Amino acid sequence: MTQEIGGFAALDLHPQILAAVSAVGYEEPSPIQAQSIPVILAGHDMIGQAQTGTGKTAAFALPLLSRLDPARREPQVLILTPTRELALQVATAFETYSKQMSGVGVVAVYGGAPMGPQLKALRQGAQIIVATPGRLCDHLRRDEKLLSTVERLVLDEADEMLKLGFMDDLEVIFQAIPEGRQTVLFSATLPPSIRSIAERHLKEPKHVKIAAKTQTVSRIDQAHLLIHADQKVGAVLRLLEVEEFDALIAFVRTKQATLDLASALEAKGYKAAALNGDIAQNQRERVIESLKDGRLDIVVATDVAARGIDVPRITHVLNVDMPYDPESYVHRIGRTGRAGRDGRALLLVTPRERRMLQVIERVTGQAVAEVRLPNAQQVLDARIKKLIGGLTPLVADAETSHGELLDRLITEIGCSPRALASALLRKATNGQSLNLADVEREQPLVPGASAPRERRERAPGDVRERRAPMPLAEGRVRCRTALGARDGIAAKNLLGAILNEGGLAREAIGRIQIRETFSLVELPEEGLERLLGKLKDTRVAGKSLKLRRYRED
Repeated sequence: MTQEIGGFAALDLHPQILAAVSAVGYEEPSPIQAQSIPVILAGHDMIGQAQTGTGKTAAFALPLLSRLDPARREPQVLILTPTRELALQVATAFETYSKQMSGVGVVAVYGGAPMGPQLKALRQGAQIIVATPGRLCDHLRRDEKLLSTVERLVLDEADEMLKLGFMDDLEVIFQAIPEGRQTVLFSATLPPSIRSIAERHLKEPKHVKIAAKTQTVSRIDQAHLLIHADQKVGAVLRLLEVEEFDALIAFVRTKQATLDLASALEAKGYKAAALNGDIAQNQRERVIESLKDGRLDIVVATDVAARGIDVPRITHVLNVDMPYDPESYVHRIGRTGRAGRDGRALLLVTPRERRMLQVIERVTGQAVAEVRLPNAQQVLDARIKKLIGGLTPLVADAETSHGELLDRLITEIGCSPRALASALLRKATNGQSLNLADVEREQPLVPGASAPRERRERAPGDVRERRAPMPLAEGRVRCRTALGARDGIAAKNLLGAILNEGGLAREAIGRIQIRETFSLVELPEEGLERLLGKLKDTRVAGKSLKLRRYRED
């Protein structure tokens, strides 16, 4: 165990935290972790200057968990983040690192979601709160003593919080937390506004600065596809039809996902196997050897299970699920492009994951180009190309070696040579469609962001944007927000925000229509201006809601 944990064992972390670190697969602390953990464990205030992707979440989560008292059922640690997405990511990290500890509660508090579950978790004594400033201030207005027991505060991506206009909210939160707290501030940059916060609210802070490394993977061709989460398996199957790969490793986040995807691939005739933490070591070794010698062509793996895989014939890495941080992305795609060979890395990106894609590009210093999902014609062309490639070496001596047999088959079956060839083709391809109409029926275009450009990109005034809204019910008016599908917004997000901030009953809200670049919401006409006033500062997914009455003329 100690050997696997490596450098983390020297950082004086709680044994249960070390066990969780080992289970995640971390071996050596990153520079920001090695420098920050001792400072935070010692109780000092700290300013950490580090880019996203350097491992800073673990740099504060591990020492804070080591100092946590699970027996105290009250808030002890508060993490502030600029966006809902980062709040969820940080909360997930705390849950992962605290798995070996009993009685630890983590709650993510953010706008655009119902307040009920958040309030319930807080009342049940969650010790760790991960919050966006705006929604946390909403809770403070209901319970000004909410943060009175917090002993440690972390401002994550402080510069981004100020860019989003959270300065006033931060001041409210600072006033609600005891003065004797420990405060840790992480920021990629230290503009005057951040320095001002540090001077006013941190006590003799220690400074930790990590220079961002530009990670390069120059021999790997990188690309991403925008896709909805429920379309991933279909997208993978479509991509594999046209990608010319020797061997491929597909990365997913969960053990169950390795089994599900490997099963789907096997059903389509691929030589595939799952690799996850439940696989015994001897079985793992057999899978890797099979990948090396060609008995397997595809391995579906989790990050931890893929550690140590070095197979030169891997030409492709397919990130079916987005990695949790840029470092993991670089490690994943590094499985290809080895032994002086070129490699290709594909990344499936859901609308909510666009921000992480931008972080990956910023940290690696390389653009990950967008490509489109193959259409039916491309799939058909790829199938025919593979068929030609397989048949070409066989036809040179086919007539001389099987001439008599062919004559006999034609005679006994009573068919033409063309009909016989067609039947043999169908058998050789396992009934796979080889004409365009069949392929289109078999593989309809995936709707949404990954459809071909001419069907996806439309001018602001095109038919889809101008389609007539549905008729209004009596007593309701339609309101518009500039938030839409491209912002990762779903109807439930808008509904939750309006219910929580506007104080309406559910039945008072009518239809919610999500479009690509905006959304429409039906609200009661009576008291509309007062309602819009209540909602004027509401944020959804980290962005301002800004509802306005929609004029349909």
